[in-house]
Amino acid sequence: MNREDLKEIWENEEKIAHIQGWDFSHINGRYKEETDLPWDYEQIIRQYLNDDMNILDYDTGGGEFLLALKHPFQKTAATEGYPPNVELCKEKLLPLGIDFRACDNPANIPFEDESFDMIINRHGDFDAKELHRLLKKDGIFITQQVGGDNDRDLVEMVLPNTEKPFPHLNLKEQKKLFEDAGFDIVEQAEAFRPIKFYDIGAFVWFARIIEWEFPEFSVDKCFEHLLEMQKKIDEKGCVEGTIHRYLIVAKK
Repeated sequence: MNREDLKEIWENEEKIAHIQGWDFSHINGRYKEETDLPWDYEQIIRQYLNDDMNILDYDTGGGEFLLALKHPFQKTAATEGYPPNVELCKEKLLPLGIDFRACDNPANIPFEDESFDMIINRHGDFDAKELHRLLKKDGIFITQQVGGDNDRDLVEMVLPNTEKPFPHLNLKEQKKLFEDAGFDIVEQAEAFRPIKFYDIGAFVWFARIIEWEFPEFSVDKCFEHLLEMQKKIDEKGCVEGTIHRYLIVAKK
């Protein structure tokens, strides 16, 4: 396939890059990540969760993961700040009886003190002091986070020398924030694992979605770099980077 054909394909992926909720199904089978983390976020939540608990999912996305927990709706609350997802959650969660509230400020969550037995957060923002306020005595906060070194090798392939957007997102520094806020750390872990793309179109779509990691990325601007990545796929069947994840379970 010549340069012009490749560019056309990649620019088409760039044009349609959009998600509702946190749905990456458009590139299912075309990339792979988070299949080999040394922990299972959902399983860890279920170890602590029981039906009597009042729970909050902060930054719920489109509510997909929260609904998969099948927790009693009358004891379930959620927030989301990204406007398209806010509307999606209103349509999806409110009719079920889930207490959904729009919120884009993790330091000012619109619930009363000591409202929850458990707060969960996957790849969203958080403020340790505000979480401490919201949790009841012995309440649990469980989070899996994207670390500051996430996808850095991929970023360097297309946007060399780009600054890290969130350099303080790592287990050591974030753990201290929770301890300073009055939490006890119950569980902690950190991992670096491969992320693989099997076609460059999938990578282009991904880079446009994760725009905070790939600032000002475009097919036109990065075309020569993308061609180099295509060579790696032609040789090895994939282009590989590294994800950075960490897990914290904190108890009030």
